[in-house]
Amino acid sequence: MNRRHALRHIALISGGLALIPSCDFSSDDILAAYQKLKVKSSEKELLGAISNTIIPAGEIKGALELAVPDFILVMVNDCMEEESQSRFMKGLRAFPEFAGKGFDQLSPKEKEAKVKEGLMLEGDDTEEGKVKQDIQYFLNTTKRLTIQGYMASEYIQTEIIPYSLIPGEYNGAVLISDLQKPRING
Repeated sequence: MNRRHALRHIALISGGLALIPSCDFSSDDILAAYQKLKVKSSEKELLGAISNTIIPAGEIKGALELAVPDFILVMVNDCMEEESQSRFMKGLRAFPEFAGKGFDQLSPKEKEAKVKEGLMLEGDDTEEGKVKQDIQYFLNTTKRLTIQGYMASEYIQTEIIPYSLIPGEYNGAVLISDLQKPRING
């Protein structure tokens, strides 16, 4: 073996070994991914409960099982302006007080009623009215992003409504009653 090749390999290996300790592969910093929002784990759990109220599990998986709360937080953190992010977080932090007792302790019907009530809130220019507006904005944004994240999930796109990039073949002699699952074409 050539001495130059050996020195090059040693340099590459030692450089790689120097970088390995700086890589952090732990999942403890999952909330650090949402730097702009500064989300606590309890707030993420509340968001999960709300999204699971919007699309609960039944015959098919619910929003919580498809990690829709993570999708919501990423979208708010990365795609919204600072003013919208602050309104979202104010609404998220004000929601437990609006819900009364712990939202997790409510029955599914009560959770659904609280979310519907929050979606219908109307505020004014008073301090209490602004809080109501923030809660309504938070719930509307959560509802919209829950539906978007759920419908765009791999589970829905592959198992429930199979996605095909191009339309299927044309067959004019097929009865409508013989058709299978609907296909969404891109």
